[in-house]
Amino acid sequence: MGAALQHVPPKQRAVLILREVLRWRASEVAELLETSVASVNSALQRARATLDANGVSADAPAAEIDEAARSLLGRYVDAFERYDMDALTSLLREDAVWNMPPYDLWLQTHEDVVKWCLGPGIGCRGSRLVPVMANGSPAFAQYKPAAGGGFEPWSLQVLELDGDRIGGITFFLDTARWFPLFGLPSHLEADGATE
Repeated sequence: MGAALQHVPPKQRAVLILREVLRWRASEVAELLETSVASVNSALQRARATLDANGVSADAPAAEIDEAARSLLGRYVDAFERYDMDALTSLLREDAVWNMPPYDLWLQTHEDVVKWCLGPGIGCRGSRLVPVMANGSPAFAQYKPAAGGGFEPWSLQVLELDGDRIGGITFFLDTARWFPLFGLPSHLEADGATE
């Protein structure tokens, strides 16, 4: 499904994930994306049609994560936590998409990713990632350095794997909503202990 999702436009992808994966009500999605319920329902229908056209079923079981994928995810965590842009971009497809609904953040080249990470996203340097699964997709709870020490929740990163590369990452910032659903702590200490 990860490869098929890259063919779904970002707003439709966000709606699909929020409605189908995370089970939000249409009104909640509309409020988050600052749009109407009718627009949310329309985007969901279009996303489903795109997936159907690509032969992806919502009922299809999630693919098992094999050793190659586990290795890719391990390299991703290492590169992201070290904030090594060369290592990080080497794991991304050239046309990989980063997005952060509801913001209009849409990064699609290695140059864009590096520019954003070292510019507006520099606060993510030094983050820690905690692995989770989000509806069968590999995901990470991202904790960024907190002013008072330790690490505070920042985003839920849902990755789309495409062969031996990462095809896309969606960053969900509403950690007050998502982290409790995954049983994630509200704070990590510098030594890795949780609160």
